[in-house]
Amino acid sequence: MNKHTVEKIGGTSMSRFDDLINNIFIGKRTSSEYYNRIFVVSAYSGITNLLLEHKKNGEPGVYTYYAEGNKKWEKALDNVKGRMLEINRSLFKIGLDKKKANAFVEERVEGVRTCLKDLLRIRSYGHLSPDNYLPPSREFLSALGEAHSAYNTSLILKKYGIKTIFVDFTGWKETKTYPIDEVIRKAFSKIDISKEMPIVTGYTKCSEGMMSLFDRGYSEITFSKLACVTNAAEGIIHKEYHLCTGDPLIFGADKVEIIGNTNFDIADQLADMDMEAIHSSASKEMEQKKIPIRVKNAFDPDHPGTLISNNYKSPQPKIDMICGRNDIIAIETLDSVMVGAPGYDYRLLKEFNRLTISYIAKNTNANTITHYISEKEKNIDELISRLKKSLPNSKINTHEVAIVCVMGTNMAIPGFLSKSADALAEKKINILAIDQCQRQVNMQFVIERDKFEDAQRALHKVLVENEQIRLNS
Repeated sequence: MNKHTVEKIGGTSMSRFDDLINNIFIGKRTSSEYYNRIFVVSAYSGITNLLLEHKKNGEPGVYTYYAEGNKKWEKALDNVKGRMLEINRSLFKIGLDKKKANAFVEERVEGVRTCLKDLLRIRSYGHLSPDNYLPPSREFLSALGEAHSAYNTSLILKKYGIKTIFVDFTGWKETKTYPIDEVIRKAFSKIDISKEMPIVTGYTKCSEGMMSLFDRGYSEITFSKLACVTNAAEGIIHKEYHLCTGDPLIFGADKVEIIGNTNFDIADQLADMDMEAIHSSASKEMEQKKIPIRVKNAFDPDHPGTLISNNYKSPQPKIDMICGRNDIIAIETLDSVMVGAPGYDYRLLKEFNRLTISYIAKNTNANTITHYISEKEKNIDELISRLKKSLPNSKINTHEVAIVCVMGTNMAIPGFLSKSADALAEKKINILAIDQCQRQVNMQFVIERDKFEDAQRALHKVLVENEQIRLNS
């Protein structure tokens, strides 16, 4: 069995690189302990937002302008280059080779600029449609940020006596495209991980199309595939925080507990709440191959973090996490002919499927079906329009709501639901809907958005903080 790990570092953590040297890459390790570790690195914080679009507020980046045919894309690309060179300057003092690093940025950015201009030139002759050239444009724009951070990482660590190898999966100037498994096998057939530390780009050019399938979750797909293809002993994700029973910014750092163990089922529930321990698509193959994932705080290296494994179940009923999301749209379909009508929900979901919109939760009764979706989903207005046309006798209503969740690997004990409802009632928080499956790993409370944080505090206090007091007394 292999003894190596595959480790991923996120963009926010990458922006504190001097701490990563002390905590992750070197720390208390001897030189012989540097190796048997493969690192997948994300772009520095904010770079992918500048290249594509801001992940949270949608502010346009290079790709947005380019896709719109707006000439501002070149100015936006200049801004990316300026920001990359600024990041380089901040790293010179800890060992980054100025000449090599800046030359790399210059070559890649100007190479991308030339490609984008050439595509527009060909497009002007009418031989390319947006469907032909926009997806690959988004792909190689994404790759730019990951190549920058991985190359810099390899250069810096060499200065500290680590034998690194820059593994560029972005396909830069490569004319052939292979399946991702083959890309990994070809590259690692030439690498001795017992003597070299591979620094791998988070983006991988492959025949599957990383952006088209996973959009901005691609670095975790690279991480997962690397772990599975190389048969790693463990996958480690380094984040800027611990995986805790709740958000320390909401509850206070002294009120939350670090989750020591959980399972892939709970990781999937977290992904549904947009609080990914790991991208749900990325975790599936690791789960099937029984490769555990450890989530660690990059700035607390001595703590073992949270281990996500296949079969973990808490020996005693308890809550793992209180979390949720306040970007939910409830789509309510009311129709008096629904009761007893086979396949009614199928007619609804055909329209969801046609527009590739997924739902997070669903409630039903005799004449009402309510689907809860993220307001980030595209084509919501078109979905509503299609539903009204396909179900002309129904009433389609939408409501802006929030969902607050209580999650745990073992919640099968009478009282969790009643305690939760009582805690919310005490804070005058009305429960609009409740969703829970028989497996009892996730209770979801639909509430008004303005009660989002209050609801989490109420549930965390009664189900986590009070339980900790009781167990420790």
